[in-house]
Amino acid sequence: MHATICDIIADLVQNSVEAAASLVDLDVQTEPDMLKIRVTDNGKGMDEATLVKSLDPFYSEAGKHDHRRVGLGLPLLFQTVEAAGGKADIRSQPGKGTTLEFTFDTRNIDMPPFGELPDTALLLMASGGNHELILRRATPNDAYTVRRSDLIAALGDLETSGNLVLARQYMRSQEQNLIQ
Repeated sequence: MHATICDIIADLVQNSVEAAASLVDLDVQTEPDMLKIRVTDNGKGMDEATLVKSLDPFYSEAGKHDHRRVGLGLPLLFQTVEAAGGKADIRSQPGKGTTLEFTFDTRNIDMPPFGELPDTALLLMASGGNHELILRRATPNDAYTVRRSDLIAALGDLETSGNLVLARQYMRSQEQNLIQ
């Protein structure tokens, strides 16, 4: 089971990267009584039969995991969302990508804790590969957008500890501005 919503986000973005996405768009909106999250990618996508199988905890795409044939990420997400009174939807087209949207009623006692989005987003942006990750974050007070390519352009890379510290400070400052 996922410990936080940020764990769910990390799993979904990693799925997108593993599906050969060159662009992953993560949209996180907090409203007074609602949390809305959408992950859209331009990866290889899934046909209707694979999409149905992806919600089966005993299915995992061949070759994805060397030593196991289960894929718990999406089934656990849908179970968590349902248990907390939310809604989830997944759409996909082969060769075009996948969009997964889910919402939580933030007043529901079974909603998992949110977690640390700046740290999760930075972890995902610092992971290897040539994909673009765009984080769009909005609250009723304010909004921000951070692109992986912009962080790399400003810092040079996201591999050295000094640059990671600077990127972390920046990500946290953006989130802090939403609270004020």
